[in-house]
Amino acid sequence: MTCALMVGYITIPWWIIQKGNAQDLAVYGSITAIATFLFQPLMAPLCERYAKRKQLLQGTAVLVFSCLFFCVIATAGCYGLWLVTIAGLLAVLANAFIDGASVTITPELVPAEQLAAALQLRKRAASLGRLSGPVAGGALLATAGVVATLWVYSALVIIALFSVSKIPLPINTIGFPLEKNGIELWWREFRAGMRAKWAVPLERGWTLVNFLVWIFIGPAFILFIPLKIHSLGLSAAWLGACEASISTGMLLGSFNLSTRLINRFGRYRVRVFAAVSEGLILAFVGLCNEPLALIVAFACAGFANTLMVLVGATHRTLAIPKEFRLRISSVNKTSTQVAGAIGPALAGVALLHWQLPVVYTVFSLIAAVFACCFVFIPRSKEFFELNHEQVNDWYRKEYPSGFERKCS
Repeated sequence: MTCALMVGYITIPWWIIQKGNAQDLAVYGSITAIATFLFQPLMAPLCERYAKRKQLLQGTAVLVFSCLFFCVIATAGCYGLWLVTIAGLLAVLANAFIDGASVTITPELVPAEQLAAALQLRKRAASLGRLSGPVAGGALLATAGVVATLWVYSALVIIALFSVSKIPLPINTIGFPLEKNGIELWWREFRAGMRAKWAVPLERGWTLVNFLVWIFIGPAFILFIPLKIHSLGLSAAWLGACEASISTGMLLGSFNLSTRLINRFGRYRVRVFAAVSEGLILAFVGLCNEPLALIVAFACAGFANTLMVLVGATHRTLAIPKEFRLRISSVNKTSTQVAGAIGPALAGVALLHWQLPVVYTVFSLIAAVFACCFVFIPRSKEFFELNHEQVNDWYRKEYPSGFERKCS
């Protein structure tokens, strides 16, 4: 699935840049991010209540339809920003199902003591998909063009749909009784996720820092990369190479090197250093005009990103009570998507007044500054010093009022 998504990930922005301009890409990114913000809170309780495997199947089926819509538009040669945006909105709807279920299905498929290894394996598999997808997509764009690449994208998603159908039934299913008033149920359970997050100062601070960082680091990873390659007059093959280098760095970060760094310096120091260095590396990218140096820098940024994610992911997942994982994940994703909508909008305005290298560098440096704020989050250092047994259900133990079953 990741390989297929990465093919589309580099193809659609490149298509928009070729047929439109930077503002078109910023508008497309902002609208799809806003749509994700609207869909995620509604989809999360639905995914939590019903079988996640079924949600994955339904979401992937909608994604197939979205891919075919992109293909028809490109094949007919009738590019229009709003047509492309409609197809993108269908993909957003599909991913609301897919992401909501995929985030929490892993803890239901493996025992708690194997969760860390399972999450690392999943991250490694995703990194392999992120590596192969851009390489294949970039090569296809450079040789066969946008239309052929989009058809390959559709074929890969269809294969992913078949693969999802082979996922086994969960062994740790968490269910809830059905109720008739679905809208009221969604709202109540979303409020429960908000209430739980607000009750934990660590979660509040973590979410705020991530929100501020993502406003500026998001465009540096998503919007600015195709613009950077295009501004240097490079082909789509270089876009694929840069995206693949990010994936290579992420793949390296998912192996034992991250564990060694954690054992040597501790989770807390590694987490803070990775977050800050990610912004500094991307600031260098903004000023760099040498293609080979860009590839090396993007690999380093990918490695830093994986360190940052892996160091906190297992602890955070185990600390959240099982029945609240998807609710809190929904709030996290909502926060990220709001930031993801603000970021491209700010970038689009900035690009109207300043050159890309200036905007790229300033955005990345601001992200690094906000990443430093992680040190001010209450009890963050104490939290990262806990082992996996101690951190299990830690939020409920320390802040029980936020995890009562009933949300008034």
